[in-house]
Amino acid sequence: MNTDFSLFGSGVPGRKRVFWQELWRHELEELVRQDPVVIVTTGSVEQHGPHLPLDVDIVDAHAIAAAAAMAIDDFPVIVSPPIWTGLSHYKQGHPGTITLRMETYVEVVCDVCRSIHRNGFERIVLLNGHGGNRSINQAIAIKLAEEDIFILPITYWDMVSDLLVEQSQRDAGSIGHAGEWETAFQLYLRPDLVAHDRIAGDDDRPDLPPDMRRYTAFAERLRERAGGVHGDPSTATPEQGKILFDASRDELVRLIHAYRALPVRHYAEFMDGQ
Repeated sequence: MNTDFSLFGSGVPGRKRVFWQELWRHELEELVRQDPVVIVTTGSVEQHGPHLPLDVDIVDAHAIAAAAAMAIDDFPVIVSPPIWTGLSHYKQGHPGTITLRMETYVEVVCDVCRSIHRNGFERIVLLNGHGGNRSINQAIAIKLAEEDIFILPITYWDMVSDLLVEQSQRDAGSIGHAGEWETAFQLYLRPDLVAHDRIAGDDDRPDLPPDMRRYTAFAERLRERAGGVHGDPSTATPEQGKILFDASRDELVRLIHAYRALPVRHYAEFMDGQ
């Protein structure tokens, strides 16, 4: 895998430019007239076990977003600068985590979406790669809807949940944390940043019974696994990572086409009974 999907653009000559921050002002002025879709990626910087880098969650989401944008030629798809830090307070039992307070995260994501909307871009996909942002991103979509700004919140592995079940070797379809799937993804995207000699699973700590954890859990993860790994990374392969990457990109492409085919709606129109 090459480095075409770096967080702030790769500067590769001849590569299709999809990153918001690489565009000139007059290009954005032209693009907004073409009814584009803008993808905002959210993730985290947090511990990912002893074998993975800290930026897994945002790199995964941003890579999928960039690949989808590059794959679509029918209309413009733009990838905004990533919101690289998220709600990761529950990972602070290990070094490396940079987190925001919930209120700060909500305002940052809302302000980014508001800014994009004020520029005239009305189709916004919020693509997430971090479990701690999952529910709050859905709440953010509701909050922005109150302002007549409608966004689509997605967590990338929810798009391919069937694949995770069918192709999982050890983790029973769970995305985990530094487990089988996230390790495979990094082996495909950035194998040089995977510490192969440190790949290992982690033992459960005493917790609520599994049947109760189906409907409730503590907002902290160190109590569950002392080493910070959820799942078994030992069977992960780059081929498995490519399967996840390709499937996530293709489903995002399919979703963006469906989204773009819909008219842009506003509350004023709804209230007119149309």
